[in-house]
Amino acid sequence: MNRLIRYTNPRVSLFRGPAFQNSWSGLESEINHLFESALADIATPSAPRFPVDLYEDKDNVYVRAELPGVNRDAISLEMVDGYLSLNATRKTDEQSFNYTRSIVIPEAVQADRVSATLEHGVLTVTLPKQEQAKPRKIAISVS
Repeated sequence: MNRLIRYTNPRVSLFRGPAFQNSWSGLESEINHLFESALADIATPSAPRFPVDLYEDKDNVYVRAELPGVNRDAISLEMVDGYLSLNATRKTDEQSFNYTRSIVIPEAVQADRVSATLEHGVLTVTLPKQEQAKPRKIAISVS
């Protein structure tokens, strides 16, 4: 069973880095989201946007992005410092559209085993969890 972690609208993070990762990070991310969504149209009015889903199951974290009309060769993925960066270009007869998103990835991911597939315009990136991050059942003994 998959569990939806969050749905993110296209946005640019205002606050990044270890200085902003603490016990208040949930509140900070909500405040960031408010400011980013309010300022997004002002900051980049002509930039094309695309939704990204982040969800998980017991073994993997998944990132899914809808990129209709984008060829596999025009997509670039990179993991750097806990961020998954997605760059894509879609060319039409009249113009070219460049898409860029950066998504914060949990630390408990095996970066060397990340894989990606593109099927029917939907990019799915699979990020395997490290063993210690996977949920374990704990047996309860009766004394």
